[in-house]
Amino acid sequence: MRFMMLTITIILSVVSFLAGFVDSIAGGGGLLLVPSLLLAGLPPQTALGTNKFAATIGTSTALLNFVRSRKVVWKIAVYGIAPALLGGFFGSKVILSLDNKIVGKMIVFLLPLAALAVLYPKKTNPDAKKDHFSRLDLFLKIPMICFPIGFYDGFFGPGTGSFFIISFYLFLGIGLLQASATTKVFNFLSNLGALVMFLFESKVIFLLGIPLALANIAGNVVGSHLAIKKGAKVVRAFLLLSLCVLFASLVWQYFIKGQ
Repeated sequence: MRFMMLTITIILSVVSFLAGFVDSIAGGGGLLLVPSLLLAGLPPQTALGTNKFAATIGTSTALLNFVRSRKVVWKIAVYGIAPALLGGFFGSKVILSLDNKIVGKMIVFLLPLAALAVLYPKKTNPDAKKDHFSRLDLFLKIPMICFPIGFYDGFFGPGTGSFFIISFYLFLGIGLLQASATTKVFNFLSNLGALVMFLFESKVIFLLGIPLALANIAGNVVGSHLAIKKGAKVVRAFLLLSLCVLFASLVWQYFIKGQ
């Protein structure tokens, strides 16, 4: 029994490393770790809570790396935190009264458009750095991006980080690396808020969560350093990978498994 538990912990730690690696660059790490925890036999709420424990600690490491490298655009973060939190609050309220299967099916059809948006050549250099924003950007565009994505995060969730990156890149004209770095601020706060709830409800298995957190930290460190070193090229590649994984998982959940 101990050998089996050790084997499961090692396998899940490898998955947690990969999840942290992908999440630090393009988001979507939960799409790897949460299903693995469920396959290991954890109840759904405990799987989500243990994942949040590992992801929150891991994301904080990636965020720290991006902050040190001065890749975070703080103006976007400052003006976007309140709308994102409000969106998450209202989204979590709405999910109590609506069926999220409809949303899942809608996202399946929107994901190919998101992938095309990433691939579509823009005049803006994907490695470009931008620190100055107009009043239109600060008071209209940023809230109009952060509120609906925050709402989606509270209502449904998967791929939130990827959608932040794409939106910042497309509508605010910042580089993909800056977009990825800035998104970590929102990821960290969202994860932290959810983690507090799961801790309060005792839905975190610390014996498993601690090694997963350490592995997730390692993945975030390697991934964020790779993103900083290689720039937009690696962010775009992993962003497309994240969207493909999300697309496949939603098709399986709502169109194949659900039949």
